[in-house]
Amino acid sequence: MNALFIIAAAILLLGPLIAIHEFGHYFVARKLGVKVLVYSIGFGPTVLKWTSKKSGINYQLSALPFGGYVKMLDEREGNVPEQDLLKAFNRQHPWKRIAIVAAGPLINLFFAVILFWILFLPAQEQLNTRVGQVLPNTPAATVQMQQGDKIVAVDGTQVSTWEKLNYALVDRVGETGQITIQAERDGQVKNFNLPIQNFLKDQSQSPLDVLGFIPYRPEIPAVVSKLSEDGAAIRQGMKEGDKIVAIDGKSMQNWYDVVQVVQVSPEKLLKIDVLRNGQVVHLQVMPQAKRDNMGNVTGMLGVQSDPGKITIPAEYKQTIQYSPTEALVMAFDKTAQLSSMILNSIVKMVRGLIGLDNLSGPITIAKVAGQSAEMGWQTFISFMALMSVSLGILNLLPIPMLDGGHLVYYFIELLRGKPVSEQIQLVGLKIGMVLLGSMMLLALFNDFMRL
Repeated sequence: MNALFIIAAAILLLGPLIAIHEFGHYFVARKLGVKVLVYSIGFGPTVLKWTSKKSGINYQLSALPFGGYVKMLDEREGNVPEQDLLKAFNRQHPWKRIAIVAAGPLINLFFAVILFWILFLPAQEQLNTRVGQVLPNTPAATVQMQQGDKIVAVDGTQVSTWEKLNYALVDRVGETGQITIQAERDGQVKNFNLPIQNFLKDQSQSPLDVLGFIPYRPEIPAVVSKLSEDGAAIRQGMKEGDKIVAIDGKSMQNWYDVVQVVQVSPEKLLKIDVLRNGQVVHLQVMPQAKRDNMGNVTGMLGVQSDPGKITIPAEYKQTIQYSPTEALVMAFDKTAQLSSMILNSIVKMVRGLIGLDNLSGPITIAKVAGQSAEMGWQTFISFMALMSVSLGILNLLPIPMLDGGHLVYYFIELLRGKPVSEQIQLVGLKIGMVLLGSMMLLALFNDFMRL
């Protein structure tokens, strides 16, 4: 994945989201009789520009595509001809200004609903929530969960897919206490209270691995079918056809066991026993360190296995097919769930339950955009929907400079009967600049640390 592909994917991702956000402000402003002067995608020098002869609005594309703006007629920003005073933004009733400002974030949330609706429409065959394996020495093993248990609820929230189950678990990030899992076994529903301590504070771990129950995995033998020419394994004498039987004295039952050990051992010398032509050969291999998009470092041997023809038992499968109406309800539900999760994460970050190193900036977003584009249109659309929800929710935060900050001023004006003083707004502007500037610098710092 080269840099040009990443940049193209980022533009394809962020461009529509920014354009739609600003269109929300633009559309409602025009409908409510406010004169729009400029509709811009991006900031900085103008790259493309077109002026409507009918309305006089300047439509432009600017050089820095990390945002946009809609400039409206406003007495606070210059002289307004007397005949246009009634079209000035500052002359509008607070409810009109609230509608114009809120339209941007709300249309992002609505756009996410549309994207999720598109994703929910096709029939999907996927794994059901039946436990495929319980990992030893984990909370799930401690409370005696078993392979074959079908999970139906997490903390009282019904879950029918692994995605919903993961969202319910991520909602408990940073917490200490217990997670209640309801599961069906032999026709009966059992409750399992799994203990957690600073749950998922280490963001490199998945909630399922931490708790110790995972979906069904097909049996893949630990046989090397292909070696990377520049990988660690081929340099230390591993060959195609080798069967990995043990690492550091621990028996390897399948390919997943190998992956699990290697990934947590970057730059660590491993003693690997392989079966070759009926004889055990002892190798010493140091997995190379690889950093993912979130900065997590994992080990890589440079080997692949051929899974062959995979057959999933019927009891682990389900086919999900929604009608258009059901898909729309599911789309609204998922958007609401993601919104709640984002707000919950922000609160936990402020409380210190989640580390600030989880903040991501444009570099990480661009890399994930490129990665999701490589994986297919459904993955890319799903990530776009997630980013649309994030953009909508973050813009509604009550921080000066953001849409949410302006909404606070206008609601206060509704209650007081007069606008918030310009002096207070100026102080708020400075506070907002410091907060947003600090967040952006921290996000960029995290991005560079992940490179």
